[in-house]
Amino acid sequence: MSPSAGPRVTADDVRRIVRLRLTEPDRIAALFAARERPRGPLGDGGRLLMIAADHPARGALAAGGNAAAMGDRAVLLDRIVRALARPGVNGFLGTADVIEDLLVLGALEGKVVLGSMNRGGLAGSVFEVDDRFTGYDAAGIAAAGLEGGKMLLRIDPDDPATVRTLESSATAVRELAYRRLVAMVEPFLARRTDGRLVNDLSTEAVVRSAVIAAGLGSTSAYTWLKLPVTDDMEPVLAATTLPVLLLGGEVGADQQAQFATWAKALADPAVVGMAVGRSLLFPPDGDVEAAVDATADMLEVRQ
Repeated sequence: MSPSAGPRVTADDVRRIVRLRLTEPDRIAALFAARERPRGPLGDGGRLLMIAADHPARGALAAGGNAAAMGDRAVLLDRIVRALARPGVNGFLGTADVIEDLLVLGALEGKVVLGSMNRGGLAGSVFEVDDRFTGYDAAGIAAAGLEGGKMLLRIDPDDPATVRTLESSATAVRELAYRRLVAMVEPFLARRTDGRLVNDLSTEAVVRSAVIAAGLGSTSAYTWLKLPVTDDMEPVLAATTLPVLLLGGEVGADQQAQFATWAKALADPAVVGMAVGRSLLFPPDGDVEAAVDATADMLEVRQ
C-alpha cells in the first residue's frame, strides 16, 4: 500500500463529524455498539502496535519543533487515520473526543481501543502532578465497549499531591479489573526543575516507577505497564511480570537511532508491543506511512 493509496481525512469529513454531533448525537452510542471488536487483547496479531493521541486533552500539543503540531484537529485526524490503516497497526489510545471522531470515520473497526482516563494534570501547570481523572472512567469505558483504560502516573517525591493521583489510579485499576478490562498504567518518577515537571528516565527511576505502578489496586490481573525505553532495559523488564508496552516518547531528531533503540528493547519477550504517538504521527521527515511501517516491521521480527 503506497502512501497515496491510504485513506485521507477531508474538510467534508470534518463537517460530517460536526453535523452528526449536532443533529444525531445518539448515533455515537449506536456506532460503538456496532463496532467490530478485536479477537483478543493484542488484536489479530501476536504483538500490539498502538497509536496514541491523548496528548491534546492535557494541553500538550507540541511535536518536534512545532509547538502547536497537534492543535489542528483535521490534520491530527488525517495522520491518525493514515497510521491506523497501515498493516500491523492494531490499536488506538485516546480521549473520548478523538475516539468518537475516529469512530464516525470508521477507523477503529477491529482495533484494540483504550480510553485515556486522567488528563487533569495539564502540561506546564502548577498542579500537573495532581492528575485528576477528567477523561474516561471505568463505567464509560465499559459502556463504549472499549478494551480498557490508560492512566498517567507522575510520582514526585517532593509533591504531596502525588498521593491523590496514586489513590485515584489504584481506584481506576480496581474498577477496570472488576469489569475485566485492561488497566494500562504509564508511570514516571518526576521532579520539578526550574519550575517545570521533568520525568526521570534513568534506569533506576523507571524500575522504581514500574514496581510502584504494578502494586496498585486489589488485583493486577488486568494491569499492563506502559514504560519508556531506557539505555538499559534489562533491569526494567526484570522488575515486573506484568505485560509491558514500550512508550515511543518524543519525536527524535535522529529517527534511525530512535528505531534502533526500540528494536533492541523489543527483543525482550516481556514486551508485548508499543504505544507510540508523536514519533509516528509527526516524524521528522513528515512521512507517516514510512515511520509506521518501519515500526510494524520491528514488531513482526519476533512473531
